[in-house]
Amino acid sequence: MTARLEGHSAIVTGASRGLGREIALALAAEGAAVAVVARTEQVWNDKLPGTIGETVAQIEAAGGRAVAIRADLTEREDLPRLVAEAREALGPTTILVNNAAFTAPGRPPKVGEQPRPKAQRSAKTPAPSADWPPFVGTPVHAFRRHFEIAVFAAYELMQLVAPDMIEAGRGAIINISSVASRIPGSGPYEDLSGGILPGYGGSKAALEHLTSSAAYELQRRNISVNALSPSQAMMTPGLSYYRTDFDDIGSEADFAEAVVRLALVDPAQVTGRTVGHREVLDGTFTPFAP
Repeated sequence: MTARLEGHSAIVTGASRGLGREIALALAAEGAAVAVVARTEQVWNDKLPGTIGETVAQIEAAGGRAVAIRADLTEREDLPRLVAEAREALGPTTILVNNAAFTAPGRPPKVGEQPRPKAQRSAKTPAPSADWPPFVGTPVHAFRRHFEIAVFAAYELMQLVAPDMIEAGRGAIINISSVASRIPGSGPYEDLSGGILPGYGGSKAALEHLTSSAAYELQRRNISVNALSPSQAMMTPGLSYYRTDFDDIGSEADFAEAVVRLALVDPAQVTGRTVGHREVLDGTFTPFAP
């Protein structure tokens, strides 16, 4: 353990597995006390391993300080409660990592699958067809859920921790984004073989705008707000649940180190940015093109 973040208290959402766990471990290894937040207190299935208790146990085994806080970010009453519990256990929050996300990719009907009887469909719901695209295949409640977790929960958590940071005279907020926010880009499209994630990508695009908006207001308070996106695919349990055919796989530990570095930046120099983790590691901090 080193001490670049000694004296800081952090909240990391979605920290039971994958990037969230790696980020929590990295912050704790640098001396921060970490509130490990997620819904998972028990393993759901073999494809999605990991619990908040296991993350805390890893941190404590390495000599760090952490607390497990179960919270469902779609339940509004859980948000002020988790912040209050983190403050009571670890002190005022000076680092917030909004990592939790949700993905509902939509799907075409399976071979031989029959559409629901007309009486069971609303008048606004089209019948399934053989070329059912993700956009049509994602119901609006699933589309909305992406925003509830990645945008609305992040928005409220930023509001809830900002008083602690203002009182402390310092703070860092890191919102975890994705290249999905920029896919598919402007059309028309010559190659239609790839996939899109309308809900996931849309929520990440909104999160990036929220990042710059919050940064604009909080810079004068010595609080940085940045969005960090993987520069290459990260084979986390969540991603591998849906897809594994990537040519270029990144290191979760490298991504977590980029989060640590963003937690240390001077808001007068680096804030309101959406950057790739490789750019953070090589020190350029070049924002993505619009």
